Amino acid sequence: MSVKTSIDEVSDKGEFKRTASVFRDWIKNKEDAKFKPEAGRYVLYISYACPWACRCNTVRVLKGLENVIDFVVVEPIWDTISETAKGWVLPASEELVKVPGSTPDKYNGVTSIRELYLKANPEYSGKFTVPVLWDLHNQTIVNNESAEIIRMFNKEFDAFALHPEVDFVPAHLEAEIDRLNEWMYNSINNGVYRCGFARSQEAYENAFNELFKALDEAEELLSQKRFLTGNQFTEADLRLFCTLIRFDAVYVGHFKCNRNRIEDFHHLSNWLRDVYQLEGIKKTVEMTHIKKHYHGSHPTINPFGIVPVGPILDFDRPHDRLSLFPN
Repeated sequence: MSVKTSIDEVSDKGEFKRTASVFRDWIKNKEDAKFKPEAGRYVLYISYACPWACRCNTVRVLKGLENVIDFVVVEPIWDTISETAKGWVLPASEELVKVPGSTPDKYNGVTSIRELYLKANPEYSGKFTVPVLWDLHNQTIVNNESAEIIRMFNKEFDAFALHPEVDFVPAHLEAEIDRLNEWMYNSINNGVYRCGFARSQEAYENAFNELFKALDEAEELLSQKRFLTGNQFTEADLRLFCTLIRFDAVYVGHFKCNRNRIEDFHHLSNWLRDVYQLEGIKKTVEMTHIKKHYHGSHPTINPFGIVPVGPILDFDRPHDRLSLFPN
């Protein structure tokens, strides 16, 4: 079997082209649904390093679903998953955890995400990515697309959530959130990867210019309102946050996204600290996992796997968002 990771998704022109997720079932609060919301039925597999996976975990935490949907955390550094490839792995036991925060899989007993995919479908031949939303009843993957998982967590489990009042996609803002999500996906969320995984100068520079054009636009937008849609923290903010919290630590150097740091943008940097300091957010950010993964898992970019000691980042510093935009 040919095993690939996202770093292999490059066109003939050297452009990084992310392929779509494959498992796309939905958990629905309907009588005839194959996958219904139930406490203790589902498990979320994540990496603290992965922004796509972390957006799912953040919604899980902020909605108060931690006792409803458990989670399993992979080791941050890719390791051997086949004779020809490396990918996400899990410790076989608590004693074999390499980086604190990683957890053994007490549900399926797998030691790699590849094993989990093949358990769901022995004929599967795609990427072995996180997040993975696993159904314990049917012993299969429900969904591995973060954009859909966060929408499920936002609404379908409200009967079990400690905070059903938290709504990341309120109806009156849904169209604007969808517009913002589409705007930032290719240029920012995926844009940093398009810079880092580019294999031609032209592809890199195109992605680089699109990235910083979008960041300039985000800076201007956040000069006018506390969050992207106004005074309410929404899914659009979460998507942007999961990329920007990694930016200065990883993307500036490792992915060559170095025109500016986020720290150099007045409004973006203050907004980033504002979001980080919201209740529940900080516990979803593990900077050690973030740095170890990127610098330790991409040998074509960093062949010796040396992890930088810096930069020093203090997201607990005061910000000016409440004084600029009193609610």
